Amino acid sequence: MTTALSGVRGLLARAAGREPEDAASSDAPAGALEELSATFGLSSFEQKILVLCAGMELDSTFAPLCAEAQGDNSQRYPTFSLALSAFPDAHWSAVSPASPLRYWRLIELAPGSALTSSPLRISEWALSFLTGVPHLDEQLAGYVVPVARPALLATSHESSTDTIVRHLLACQERRQVPLLQLCGADAPAKISIVAQVGQHFGWKIYRLPAESVPTNPADLDSFRRLWERETALTQSVLMLDCEGAEAGEGIRFEAARRLLDTYRGPMFVASRQRLPVRSRAVFSVDIEKPGAAEQKDLWLACLGERAEELGGTLDTLVGQFHLGAHLIRSVADEALATGGLLTSDLWSVCRSQSRPRLDELAQRIASASAWQDLVLPDAQSQALKEICAQARNRGTVHEDWGFRGKDQRGLGVSALFAGPSGTGKTLASEVLANELRLDLYRVDLSQVVSKYIGETEKNLSRVFNAAEEGGVVLLFDEADAIFGKRSEVKDSHDRYANIEVSYLLQRMECYNGLAILTTNLKSAVDPAFLRRLRFIVQFPFPDQDQRREIWKRVFPPQTPVEPLQFDKLAKLNMAGGNIRNIALSAAFLAAESGGSVNMAHLARAARAECSKLERPISEVEIGLWS
Repeated sequence: MTTALSGVRGLLARAAGREPEDAASSDAPAGALEELSATFGLSSFEQKILVLCAGMELDSTFAPLCAEAQGDNSQRYPTFSLALSAFPDAHWSAVSPASPLRYWRLIELAPGSALTSSPLRISEWALSFLTGVPHLDEQLAGYVVPVARPALLATSHESSTDTIVRHLLACQERRQVPLLQLCGADAPAKISIVAQVGQHFGWKIYRLPAESVPTNPADLDSFRRLWERETALTQSVLMLDCEGAEAGEGIRFEAARRLLDTYRGPMFVASRQRLPVRSRAVFSVDIEKPGAAEQKDLWLACLGERAEELGGTLDTLVGQFHLGAHLIRSVADEALATGGLLTSDLWSVCRSQSRPRLDELAQRIASASAWQDLVLPDAQSQALKEICAQARNRGTVHEDWGFRGKDQRGLGVSALFAGPSGTGKTLASEVLANELRLDLYRVDLSQVVSKYIGETEKNLSRVFNAAEEGGVVLLFDEADAIFGKRSEVKDSHDRYANIEVSYLLQRMECYNGLAILTTNLKSAVDPAFLRRLRFIVQFPFPDQDQRREIWKRVFPPQTPVEPLQFDKLAKLNMAGGNIRNIALSAAFLAAESGGSVNMAHLARAARAECSKLERPISEVEIGLWS
């Protein structure tokens, strides 16, 4: 670089009519200019232009020489005109936008009255490289994120890493530029695998989320050029991350697809499903979450000696929570840090770690409801306990007894709760979640269903994908919005409605947890769909004996209550949900009056509830309450 600066300085001095002087010393490493020139195919003339622009930053004598050579003291900067006249091997093609200097953004052209008289400046990235302190271009830093060192990997993922390394070595032998897709459900494992591959080859991996890809075509082209420049001269490799819930939809993802088709350098692509690439061959590897045996090995590795405290609880944990290596490490570290009882701590931390992604898509219902809060006929109570038993023992039957290996379909525990509003469908879901020590998330299907073709499936996919890790209890409310007697296809809307229902049932059948649908009218659901559900529980309207029992249980123990006449209260023909509303309103009335809940408060609250429902109330039902 020192020699190059001296030579260009001499040519500038001659153009200014002066004898060349000795150049100032430079600490720039030898070879940096040669490497950059060889990589981007700079001609001798283009190399001199780059050195001229670098000299403006490194040597104070360049500015006055530029002014003298151009015969204008105000032009203390390099231009194409100056270069064309001062350098003997000049050629006009160096001025064009397709020239290496301008295409790779090695120099920047400031606005001017004419192309050849506009000021030239070396890019900060090129100057840093020439001076021996290379760094990621700041124009790229806002888009990409450096990938940290490799994290813990399951055995199957280590095998996938070896497969990728062998493929990349083969690409190097054949002088091919690799494009690798990592597909499947374990997004964090893909990042760890790519990090480990990068460590093997000495690459610096940078992750580009699909939502960060520039959508403006000009900005996208600029990003592509700058990154191709980066990877051509440094050991930097791009990982395009299409794992987001929006993958496959929207302008952001379309921009990512365009980048895939136009980018010519090595790249890793992470996505749940394979993405079509038209420009070159793709090598794909499936990265699924580790199986039960691998998860158990990961738990043992992370917990160390304290794993002995768990005993058989570890099998229950693995059977319930389908966690990847990254979350197992995180959960284990957090549980060990508490210093408490490992068994309960692990379960609680697993629940909390599984929540963040799902909290954005559904409503988490916190409840302490137990079996004694439910008032149902024996048949329905028994059905709920069977649902609980199947959800609790899923790991034993699927994994230990081999049912998962025999058939992947129908492994999810799915149920339909049907019955009039207020008969206890949601309460039963809360009881099941509380009994299983799992989170309950309610998804309003009326909000999920979209009139646009394919949108409903996309919304459902986001919910199930987010719920997979924690095996939470999913409650799909208002199933009437998607179910119906649509087996007879009369038009395209009926056909796509059937597709939406089939997709929901398919995901429920494969879901690693308990999924519940609720409907007010079972007769509205086509029998063909009902056959695909594991359980169907009909919640009847409570009779007088059941209403009496609901009234007896409706008030918390700490609520001050005067002696109540439960036989009279039971004559009010209301469902359990309405009874709870009346009890709550009566409690507020009692609190305002400063006394205990009595029959008068309940009568007043009952009239308000009936008025709200636009339901007439008879004296037979409510007479003599007060």
